[in-house]
Amino acid sequence: MSSEIFLTQEGKEKLERELKELVDVKRPELAVKLKDAIADGDLKENANYHDAKEQQAFLEARIREIESILRSATIVEDSGAKGIVQIGCEVTIKDLEYDDEDTYRIVGAAESDPDRGYISNESPIGAALLGKKKGAKVKVQTPGGVMSFKILEIN
Repeated sequence: MSSEIFLTQEGKEKLERELKELVDVKRPELAVKLKDAIADGDLKENANYHDAKEQQAFLEARIREIESILRSATIVEDSGAKGIVQIGCEVTIKDLEYDDEDTYRIVGAAESDPDRGYISNESPIGAALLGKKKGAKVKVQTPGGVMSFKILEIN
């Protein structure tokens, strides 16, 4: 795994919005919930207090994670190198065994979301596609075995 973090401008903006929501909305809501739970009394037996403390730990960890990503990430911009798969581009590939077509956007690991078609440059498929041109055939070792693709389109 690469230690460098890549983000598209869209991914950066999404993380900035999430951070703002966590800091400006969720943190104050949780502070009120924690204050109310403390006011309920005995903290040893207070489920609301323990729940609020657990939520606070997760919230603060996520805030630190996002801040760290934003501080150290390399923002990938359109370099104009059309026709070559790179981080930030959209790639349509054809599975040569099953004749299925899929379109993926190659992104850094921090904004990977396979359900939306955003795959990491560090994933087996993403890594195999990087630097390839339209029409190239690519073999990829995946957890499910070797797969073969043809690059149909790069945007």
